[in-house]
Amino acid sequence: METKTKKKAPVKKAAASKSSAKTAAKSKKTPAKKDAAKELKDLFEDSLKDIYWAEKALLKALPTMMKNATSEKLKKAIDKHITETKGQVERLEDCFKALGKKAQAKKCDAMQGLLEEGKSIIEETEAGNVRDAGIIAAAQKVEHYEIATYGTLAAFAKVLKEDRCLKNILATLNEEKKCDQLLTKVADTNLNSKAL
Repeated sequence: METKTKKKAPVKKAAASKSSAKTAAKSKKTPAKKDAAKELKDLFEDSLKDIYWAEKALLKALPTMMKNATSEKLKKAIDKHITETKGQVERLEDCFKALGKKAQAKKCDAMQGLLEEGKSIIEETEAGNVRDAGIIAAAQKVEHYEIATYGTLAAFAKVLKEDRCLKNILATLNEEKKCDQLLTKVADTNLNSKAL
């Protein structure tokens, strides 16, 4: 017994063309702002302003995290990072100086969002192991953002042959990686298990 297969209706070219036209219209390039970066050096400087704002904002947020932590190991890790962050701000200021620019901060939406998330975690948890686990999670998200940013800045500085900036950025990148490792160690030494 033979089975009849139904023929598929041909795709209407006009409908496909309209769809393509809509997609093309949506994907038009967004016009650049007046002060938009035209060269890698411009993007590098703009990114320095962004992370400069981020580090200064973090300096204001870290004491609140430390105050709300209950684990002594976590408090020590945060306190250590406060000191490191002050040095990182100074290194960024030195980068601006090396570029012949005034240190200038530009609001970093990414860091603002991460810090707001950290604040929410503190507000939405009871003091103790669960809050500590939440603080570590929020802090590590910040560290990962900073690691990605400083890694990119290092690559830019290398290409631009900005050796003084590169040295400063690599020193900070190393500290951020160590801080992330320390936070993992604090979380792994029974803190997460106690939060169960």
